[in-house]
Amino acid sequence: MDREPGELYPPIEPYDHGMLDVGDGNLVHWEVCGNPGGKPALVVHGGPGSGCSPRARRYFDPDRYRVVLFDQRNCGRSTPHASDPAADMRHNTTGHLLADMERLRAHLGIDKWLLYGGSWGSTLILAYAERHPDRVSEIVIPSVTTTRRSEIDWLYRGAGQIFPEAWARFRAGAPTDDVHPDAHPDTPGLLASYTRLTESPDPAVRARATADWCAWEDAVLSQEPHGSADPYSGRPPADRQAFVRICAHYFSHGAWLEEGALLRDAGRLAGIPGVLIHGRHDLSGPLGTAWDLAAAWPDARLVVVEDAGHKGSATMRREQLAALDAFAAPDRGRYTR
Repeated sequence: MDREPGELYPPIEPYDHGMLDVGDGNLVHWEVCGNPGGKPALVVHGGPGSGCSPRARRYFDPDRYRVVLFDQRNCGRSTPHASDPAADMRHNTTGHLLADMERLRAHLGIDKWLLYGGSWGSTLILAYAERHPDRVSEIVIPSVTTTRRSEIDWLYRGAGQIFPEAWARFRAGAPTDDVHPDAHPDTPGLLASYTRLTESPDPAVRARATADWCAWEDAVLSQEPHGSADPYSGRPPADRQAFVRICAHYFSHGAWLEEGALLRDAGRLAGIPGVLIHGRHDLSGPLGTAWDLAAAWPDARLVVVEDAGHKGSATMRREQLAALDAFAAPDRGRYTR
């Protein structure tokens, strides 16, 4: 397919889709597009709670890939939706999402698939691949995270050293006697407070907590040269509420991951080729995590993008497309960046 280097593939529509019953009253939306006989690939979206975007389909050559996308529990088109305070979040944990991915793979009759996704999606990809390495052919990750508590603390407290005014407003949005203003170990307490606010029966309380959270997330990315000025606040109201509720739910629990486990167990990824693409100016998830993962994963290649942050750039997009194109090529070893 002829296109300029770094240009996304043309928009495409799914040729199959459905709602997968994963138990506990949850239905997970999935779709498949591209070539039914092509190389299987799974898009794992970020957030947690962002949902999939049609734009993600366009990173894959539709002639060579069979692309699977799914909305993780309680967001996107999956039901029940987390914007409804009655939605039960007890059955939405990292372990549940990993089981959903495996159930979807079996449902679609896929033996192995390439995994693609960044930010929170990279945490879920790594957890899945370390649990099921025999089901993963390759991995491409833009914007690496492992959701260690140290990473959570940086994003929701440490970055306040750079944006003290915005962090003060963020902290003031969830006042609680459980949170000391400056103590490192109390970051989960602040996030738990936001969790309670996003589950309030009062829609005004939920809306305010959502707005305060998104304002902080936007502030952390405000110095990046590319992308929209309001990547979080600019989302539709229901999607915004689901995103904040799910984020607070996951991060106040450390994503139910043992601290440092994904880096500790990176040796389980041996034999799986990976490309890690990370922006030098990413304040949401600083480069150090990607560096540590590349050192621990013997088959990963780290590409540092000098003009990008968490929101990416044209350069970062070119690197993602190059990696995905190479892994779909007959001789995938030609990817040498």
